[in-house]
Amino acid sequence: MKSKFKTIFMAVIFALIFTACSKADSESQKTIIRVGHNQSQNHPTHLGLLAFEEYVEDKLGDKYDIQVYPSELLGSQIDMVQLTQTGAINICVASNAILETFNDVWEIFNLPYLFASSEAYHHVMDDPEIVKPIFESTREGGFEGVTWLDAGSRSFYTKDKPVNSPEDLSGLKIRVQQSPTNVRMMDLLGSSASPMGFGEVYTALQSGIIDGAENNEMSLTDNGHGEVCKYYSYDMHQMVPDIVIANYSWLEGLPEEDRKVFDEGFKVLNEVQRKEWKVAVDKAKEKASEMGVEFIYPDQKPFVDAVAPLTKEVLERNDKLAPFYDAIQKYNEEYPAKEG
Repeated sequence: MKSKFKTIFMAVIFALIFTACSKADSESQKTIIRVGHNQSQNHPTHLGLLAFEEYVEDKLGDKYDIQVYPSELLGSQIDMVQLTQTGAINICVASNAILETFNDVWEIFNLPYLFASSEAYHHVMDDPEIVKPIFESTREGGFEGVTWLDAGSRSFYTKDKPVNSPEDLSGLKIRVQQSPTNVRMMDLLGSSASPMGFGEVYTALQSGIIDGAENNEMSLTDNGHGEVCKYYSYDMHQMVPDIVIANYSWLEGLPEEDRKVFDEGFKVLNEVQRKEWKVAVDKAKEKASEMGVEFIYPDQKPFVDAVAPLTKEVLERNDKLAPFYDAIQKYNEEYPAKEG
């Protein structure tokens, strides 16, 4: 009931915003394009979206006003996905875990240890034969994927003790993304999964509601988690992209020439975000070390063995995934993990 009330409340708020902005639009003769995400203003995602804004407005600035809202100003990721469904906002950045709840074909990217290397991961995500059917799978739900963003690899970070093996996770409460696959992964690792929105994690860590979380290095510094968690263990259990989604009706309603500009803008967004990601990760590791975070490099194999049943379970239960999984294995063979 609480969740339903929140959704209705958010819809009313954005209806009011939309009405107010529509009046402004009629005066300026520009269409406002609202873009939301949950990262800070210095995050690679925001920098990529600013490049997208600049590109589109440079080409079509007389027609469109791109407005980028960082830091969950338009609500949590779940709120933003729902608002993108309805068209209250046009574009948002969504975690793969959330999209999994709209169409289970997205489960493929949440499988632990799916990619042998970052090179394999990037080649898969750049292959339209693999990703396009997945991106288009939510059209009936009101939105589709328009590009992907690099979110690096996900590893565990904890408050009170380092994680050198799955046994070290036993009994700990670890925040995971809101995904059945991730909850099951933690079950197999002997930990208690605590699904919650990203914006809630810092407070939950600080108050002791959770003992740790799993994410990339940026979360330590850009979101302050390294102030509480002093151990970051590179088990690298997932390489999960963030997905930029757009309201399907809005996309389809764009004039052909305008749509081409937006599509090029999505490519610019992808290129800039990935370039900025590499720079940001190096800076994050340096800053986290200064914060007192210890980076640990455990043997990955015990973790892989512990969660192996999950991959088998998911592939047997969801027969949509086999073609994608097989295609990914070909890239894994071509770009295997580097020694060390």
